[in-house]
Amino acid sequence: MSGAAHVDDHGHGQDAHGHGSFKDYVTGFVLSVILTAIPFWLVMGDVLGDKLITGVVILGLGAVQIVVHMIYFLHMNTKSEGGWTFMALIFTITLVVITLCGSIWVMHHLNTNMMPISPEEMRHAP
Repeated sequence: MSGAAHVDDHGHGQDAHGHGSFKDYVTGFVLSVILTAIPFWLVMGDVLGDKLITGVVILGLGAVQIVVHMIYFLHMNTKSEGGWTFMALIFTITLVVITLCGSIWVMHHLNTNMMPISPEEMRHAP
């Protein structure tokens, strides 16, 4: 074999060092751009109309984007390193779910308990 690019015979499109092919990087980049543009479009165009649904959709797209990054840029799959990278994916998804749910919970309670009262509410206060 020549010393240029050694491609493994497993058909994964990766060289001997585990790096992805140019096609994998372009696919990951395009998916990342799309998954970034959709939330901007949803918010700027007020497409869904409901803020809660828009927030949930954006959080979902953010979680999908994390998985895209892990697959296309970090090259995690079920076959490499005896499945340990798949366990890392599950662990990361678990942490993302905990972080997203915790963030929503904290922001909701801050909004409920810390927002200043309106002048109309002040007039009716004792």
